Amino acid sequence: MQSQQRYPKVFSFEFFPPKTPEGAEKLRHTRRQLAQLKPAFFSVTYGAGGTTRERTLETVLEIQRDGHPAAPHLSCIGSTREHLAEVLKQYQAHGIRHLVALRGDLPSGTYGGGAFRYANELVEFIREQTGDHFYIEVAAYPEVHPQSRSMQENIQHFKRKVEAGANAAITQYFYNPDAYFSFVEECEAVGLDLPIVPGVMPIANFSQLSRFSEACGAEIPRWIRMKMQGYGDDTASIKAFGLDVVTQLCDRLLSAGAPGLHFYTMNSAGLTSVIWDRLHLSER
Repeated sequence: MQSQQRYPKVFSFEFFPPKTPEGAEKLRHTRRQLAQLKPAFFSVTYGAGGTTRERTLETVLEIQRDGHPAAPHLSCIGSTREHLAEVLKQYQAHGIRHLVALRGDLPSGTYGGGAFRYANELVEFIREQTGDHFYIEVAAYPEVHPQSRSMQENIQHFKRKVEAGANAAITQYFYNPDAYFSFVEECEAVGLDLPIVPGVMPIANFSQLSRFSEACGAEIPRWIRMKMQGYGDDTASIKAFGLDVVTQLCDRLLSAGAPGLHFYTMNSAGLTSVIWDRLHLSER
């Protein structure tokens, strides 16, 4: 973890593009609340196969117009080189200089992977097309990517993304801090030196969290799962317990030298704001 302690702390919030006018208004309200916390940037997700491309750009531009730094996600699965080149030109034309580059998933019901199969190929392509114009973040998987067969393979995949030109990484969410510490040490052992910011998922709904975790390979420790299942439909107790768990997780990560936190907000400010206040992050 020594290399991580050298980096300045970066705190950021992630949104997904709203689908409806009501969703857009809710996100504006959320963004205004979270903007008061002065994050380094907001990121905006990019649907499978680029399905939210226009809404991603619209959301990013609205955030920028309000005077806040924003970083669109860009995924390569299901996209052609021409399509990706066009998106990059569009982002450059709008003065966007920060990207989150991901492999992504295919839209459901489609086949074929597009021009690139892996995120390192996307990072290489971005660098070929735009040089050093973009600050590029990539994904990291402390608990091993669901399609990696071992931690060693997981680290090698990550290493290729870094060597292709990534500036920093944001992890998949996790609830076991030792998984993050171990991952960082493995990266240091193979000579990787870049900020690896922990991704944080506040817990609002246990069944939703279980579905997300099943899909992305994030582990919910058994003691957390059992405690939450014991609450049944008592949503207030689930939220209270979840706040305690995630606040303690964040505190331990920051105390050990993690270079910030990236909150998966699910377009809601409430839980993220409470965790922020409990950690006294505005005073750091």
